This record gives sequence, C-alpha cells and structure tokens, in this order.
Amino acid sequence: MSIEFLVATAIAALTAAGIYLCLRGRTFPVVIGLAMMSYAINLFLFAMGRLVVGRPPIFDKNAAAYTDPLPQALVLTAIVISFGMTALALVLALRTFLETGTDQVDGEPDPELLDREHRA
Repeated sequence: MSIEFLVATAIAALTAAGIYLCLRGRTFPVVIGLAMMSYAINLFLFAMGRLVVGRPPIFDKNAAAYTDPLPQALVLTAIVISFGMTALALVLALRTFLETGTDQVDGEPDPELLDREHRA
C-alpha cells in the first residue's frame, strides 16, 4: 500500500467527519467539525507539495535539487488562521449559549430537554 493512498484516505476521513459534524444540530460538534476540516486542508496542502526527505528547502548552488518551501509556509499560515477561527467559533458558541440558554444551532430550545421538563 502506497503512502499516497494512506494520505488520501486520511484526508477523506477527516473531511467526511468534519462535514458530518458541521451538519449536527449543536454548536460544539460544529466547532469540532470545523477544526477537523481545517486539519484535512492542512494535510492536503502538505501533500500537494511533494515533500522529499534529505534535500534543503532553499536553493543551493552545490545541491542538485531542493524541496519547495511554499507548502510548509502555507501550512504554517493555515495553522495560525485555523487556531484563530476555532477560538472565535468557540467564543461565539459560548456567547450564544449564554444568551439563548441552549446550544442548538438554530437557537430554539432543545426538544429533548422540553420533553424531560414536561415529564417531571
């Protein structure tokens, strides 16, 4: 089994899990889904670079070949952006929960909690 297949499978699994979690009805799984999708994007950017081992990342006259440093720079930038995005999404989710009293994405009360209150 080739490494390309394993990386592509990991990207597909992270993307599928991220999309599934983003479509959930509560805010915390949505935030986790966004984080998983950002991990998939970072892995995709890293895989696009065709990274090789043992070559310098900067052009050298004595070196026969070098690796492209652009994918590494893109991934580092994407990590910082995804960290900020996740922090903002968590703050917004917490603020929404404190304002509405529910963690449902649409802001409506949770039907399960309403059923429990009526039974008691």
